[in-house]
Amino acid sequence: MKKTSRHYPGLFLCLALASGAFAQRTPDSSLPGAPRPKQEPQEQAAQSRPKSPVAAPIGLIAKRSYVFPEIAYTPGPLTANQKFKLFLSRSVSSAQIFSSLAGAAIGQARDSLPGYGQGWAGYGNRFGSSLASGAATQFFGTYMLSSMFHDDPRYFVKLSGGWRGRIGHALGRVVVIRSDEGGYRFNVPQTLGPLMAESLANAYLPQRERTAGKTFGRFGIRIAWTAAGNVVREYWADIFRDLRINKVVPALRPEPPVTPPGEAPQQE
Repeated sequence: MKKTSRHYPGLFLCLALASGAFAQRTPDSSLPGAPRPKQEPQEQAAQSRPKSPVAAPIGLIAKRSYVFPEIAYTPGPLTANQKFKLFLSRSVSSAQIFSSLAGAAIGQARDSLPGYGQGWAGYGNRFGSSLASGAATQFFGTYMLSSMFHDDPRYFVKLSGGWRGRIGHALGRVVVIRSDEGGYRFNVPQTLGPLMAESLANAYLPQRERTAGKTFGRFGIRIAWTAAGNVVREYWADIFRDLRINKVVPALRPEPPVTPPGEAPQQE
């Protein structure tokens, strides 16, 4: 038994050498310069995905406005099929629905269109007629007349200059439109379209609202709403910046200042 116990130190030495060799084969990946295990394609794809669940949807807003789908984000002209899709988008946009809700509430308070009466039934009739007139305006102006005259029904934001120039640009778009070729001319679709829509509205409005004076009155109100909406469209990107949404929208981030050679960059 004593002879066998002499072999224990040698056994312990062999185990220590084996564990050291195993540690060299599997180094600690947290050490600087240590080789890292190869990642599977699924793991790489998972790490490349955006961490924020709202990063992708808000990134799309930087390219396209879902509140005002008529804001242009591509310079090229639209085909007739694209203008038809834009007509559908504008007819059910949140801006159109909100303006119809607000217009119906104002009409209810002022008792305009008195043939509809009061109460929820009267409000529903006013809201429905406003949606119908808005959809008809988009059909005639955004799709039919724009396709016939080869005009671009989208709104092109100025985004530069002072507030006077930008508001003037927004109001001027009521009477001036961009053609498919890139030029500018009188805005036939956005002036004749609302008039055609209000003339069509005489088919479902109360009897006393079907006069020429009432029709042109509604036409003037719709033109005023369009002018006010253009001002909001012009400053829509600025609203995102003022709300600091530009931190997660790369397209709305301001460009970093250029540092002259030899100077240290300024810290924010």
